[in-house]
Amino acid sequence: MNLESKKTTINKSSQEVFDFLSEVKNFEKLMPENISKFEVLDDDKFLFALKGMPEIILKKKEVVPPNKIVLGAAGGKIDFSLVGDITDIDENSSDVKLTFSGDFNPMMAMMIKGPISKFIDTLTVNIPNAI
Repeated sequence: MNLESKKTTINKSSQEVFDFLSEVKNFEKLMPENISKFEVLDDDKFLFALKGMPEIILKKKEVVPPNKIVLGAAGGKIDFSLVGDITDIDENSSDVKLTFSGDFNPMMAMMIKGPISKFIDTLTVNIPNAI
């Protein structure tokens, strides 16, 4: 299952956006209002939970400065990734798009598609205000 957020334009350079997203503690500023827990576990790993959902641990898996950050599931039964693609527009602005990828059975995919789509859209919408 692959889900993509809308592309969001940010009035910051791709390097500034990359630097912000590289700090896992900054993801707390991007979370939806229904977050019930957020905890930085180390420099490249954090745990979060949304109300009514299980805790999820994300770990930085790959970085390609200043254009790509890949976060992946750290433990748990489900393997998935969240990719942030950052594209230069000019020296003072860039586009950001988040992509969620995971291998789920059809029943699970049907159940989580809506909440995950809403989640990645919320993260993307919150980036310009958080930086």
